Amino acid sequence: MPRERLSVVVTRRLPGAVETRLSELFDVRLREDDTPMTRAELVEAVKTADVLVPTLTDNIDAGLIAQASDKLKLIANYGAGVDHIDVATARQRGVLVSNTPGVVTDDTADMTIALILAVTRRIPEGLALMQKGDWGGWAPTAMLGGRIGGRRLGILGMGRIGQAVARRAAAFGMQVHYHNRRRLRPEIEEAHEATYWDSLDQMVARMDVISINCPSTPSTFHLMNARRLKLMKPSAVIVNTSRGEVIDENALTRMIRAGEIAGAGLDVYEQGAKANPRLRELPNVVLLPHMGSATVEGRMEMGEKVIINIKTFEDGHRPPDQVVPAML
Repeated sequence: MPRERLSVVVTRRLPGAVETRLSELFDVRLREDDTPMTRAELVEAVKTADVLVPTLTDNIDAGLIAQASDKLKLIANYGAGVDHIDVATARQRGVLVSNTPGVVTDDTADMTIALILAVTRRIPEGLALMQKGDWGGWAPTAMLGGRIGGRRLGILGMGRIGQAVARRAAAFGMQVHYHNRRRLRPEIEEAHEATYWDSLDQMVARMDVISINCPSTPSTFHLMNARRLKLMKPSAVIVNTSRGEVIDENALTRMIRAGEIAGAGLDVYEQGAKANPRLRELPNVVLLPHMGSATVEGRMEMGEKVIINIKTFEDGHRPPDQVVPAML
C-alpha cells in the first residue's frame, strides 16, 4: 500500500513553483491570501499538521507549541532566522525545527552595501529632488555626500552575511573591522583583511560606518542601546539588515534628530512592520520594507531548502538544516 503523505500547513503564500512542488510531494494546505495567520489559525495548524511551515511573521512561542498535537513533528521554517520560534520548547515536545541558512547571504549583503551607499551618497534625497522637479542643474556644492573608500566599517556579527559584507566593502576600498561572539580563525581574518575588536564599545567609537549583521537573541537585544549609540562619532552612520531589536530605535531616532549620528539605513525595525514614524521625517535616514532577502532567486532557494528538510525528515533522516538551542 502507498505510504500516507505528510500533512503540511504553510502559513504564508510562497512562490508558485514552490507551492506546486509542495503539493506534488505532500498533503499540503496552502494559504489563500498573503496575510499572516491569526493566532486561532496557527493553533488549528499545530493541532492538525505533521509539519508546519512558518515565516518570520508567525509567533511560534511556547504557548502555541503547548497546544500542538502529538502529530506535529517538524517546524520547517521558511527563512534563516528562528527568533520567532521557541526552539527549546519545541525540542522538549519532540518537535524538530529546521531553517533555510545560506541562501540569502549574498542578497542581504548586497542590500547592506546598497544602504551604506544610499545614506552616505544621499541617493533618496537626490531621487526626491528629481521626482519633485526641483533640480536646477549641476552645481559644484550641490548634493554633496561622502566617499566610502577609505572609511572604517565596523561589522557587528561576522557570520556568513557579515563576511559577505566584508568582501563587498573591501572591493569599495573600505577598511574592515568586526566584533563577534567568537573571534574568527586567523586565515579567515587575513582573507578579509579584517581587524577584530574584543570590545564592542571600543570598535563603535572608532568606526565611520556600523553594519548590524548579528542574529536576534536575548543577548543581542538592544545591543546598540542609547549608551553605545552615544559612543559613535557624529559623522558616522549605521545600517541594519539583520533584526530591528538589536538597535534601540527610539534612542537612535533621538540621536539622529539631534545631529549626534550622521544617518541610518534600516531594512528592519524593532516593532516589526511599524517603523518609528519620526524616522520617516528625516532626510538622512533610508527606510526599506525588509527587502534584504527579497530576490526571486533567494525566495526560490529558500523554498527548495524547506522541501529538502521536509522530504529528508519524511524519509526517516535528520533534516540537513535542523536547528538546536546550542546553535542560538
